[in-house]
Amino acid sequence: QYKFRDLTIEELKNVSKTYPNFTFSMNTYTFKDGSQKDLLNFSGTVPVKYGNSYNIPIHLWILDSHPFAPPICFLKPTANMGISVGKHVDARGRIYLPYLQNWSHPKSTLIGLIKEMIAKFEEELPLYSLSSSDAARQSELLSYIAKITEGETDMKSRSKIGGKNEGCFNKITVVGAGDLGIACVLAVAAKDVADKVVLLDLSEGAAKGGTMDLEIFAVPNVEISKDFSSSADSKVVVLTVNSLGNAQTYLDVIQSNVDLFRGIIPAVSHYSQNAVLLVASHPVEVMTFVSWKLSSFPKSRVIGVGANLDSERFQYILTNLLKAEVLAKDAWVIGEQGEDKVSSWTSCNVAANQTEAMAARNSREKVANRAMEVLKGKGQRSWSVGLSVADLTDSILKDKRRVHSVSTLAKGCCNINSEVFLSLPCILGTSGVIEMVRLEEDPLVQEKLQSSAGSIHDLQQQLRL
Repeated sequence: QYKFRDLTIEELKNVSKTYPNFTFSMNTYTFKDGSQKDLLNFSGTVPVKYGNSYNIPIHLWILDSHPFAPPICFLKPTANMGISVGKHVDARGRIYLPYLQNWSHPKSTLIGLIKEMIAKFEEELPLYSLSSSDAARQSELLSYIAKITEGETDMKSRSKIGGKNEGCFNKITVVGAGDLGIACVLAVAAKDVADKVVLLDLSEGAAKGGTMDLEIFAVPNVEISKDFSSSADSKVVVLTVNSLGNAQTYLDVIQSNVDLFRGIIPAVSHYSQNAVLLVASHPVEVMTFVSWKLSSFPKSRVIGVGANLDSERFQYILTNLLKAEVLAKDAWVIGEQGEDKVSSWTSCNVAANQTEAMAARNSREKVANRAMEVLKGKGQRSWSVGLSVADLTDSILKDKRRVHSVSTLAKGCCNINSEVFLSLPCILGTSGVIEMVRLEEDPLVQEKLQSSAGSIHDLQQQLRL
């Protein structure tokens, strides 16, 4: 069952050599969505010095996509031990570490993980000794923790929710619990787009800020998790994460994002193999390309939010401010997000003779230029991008087959020969991009698209994937 069996066996041999007290076995693990898998797991103790020397019992589950996905880690306290909830451990004994969040093969290994675990536990001891009376009260809690670490949860008995099989739910996962990720969750919830939304919070430590508020006020059908397995069987996975490293150059910033995605995309792709990946991270064209390469998904199922928000605003300005409703139906903002975006049209009502056609085009261009000037003054706040994400998600989940300007593979369009993603009008459905809508031929627009494609391709060539 293990896709990379030899690599996994080699890692376990290294663990056994360094920590001979560990025992290995195969057991059934039940994920939060109720799905089950037979997985390798090992348990034992790690030595920790915190004044005195302690042996901390741990239990690790090895996913079948190892070493490209991190293991699932728990403490395994005895009856006379209590769990100290802290930055790296929750009340159930689940272990969260930066090493797990930034997992990336071949840099990340099980030995490296255990070493960081020891280092973090020496900063903040995860267990404490119970008195005899506390130990008695602890026994019931321990039995529950044991079930979790053996792969049994109360989800096992809940195969149906609301009369539907959970696997048939319109479930989406939003990766990243920053302002944009939370805005996406709230927008999706407000529009009642999905039956369930999972917010994957990859930040270090316990939930805080917005995620804590989501928990406090209990937004319906929203689950907050740090576990990639909770994203299983999502129909749409929205990527909102951006690296906050200390990069010095623009290229360094993008490379930091690429490195971040290397630990995310393989994991979410593994758990949701039929999902549409919707990228909202910056720069959206490059990160959509990176997601496509790392996921190995077909190009139709990897799209970026692109110029969807700009296009919707553009059409609104034409219709409501400039009273050009007829023009708005076929008007789009396309190309590269930012200053290099350009307006275009998907059809052209050519007049009876060349003179009238030229006059009609000139009139249209004047109105479009005015609309683009108004558009320049509109910033993109997290909540506005969140609404755009909800709009795209709605079209995908409900198979609406609406046209949106989204980042898609542009190779073969407008004489572009490189693998780059640009915003182009596309029909969206449950399988992502169903069809690209043909644009009106305009040499100036094509020239701008080719220029954007060239600069993006040059940038991509400098990245380490």
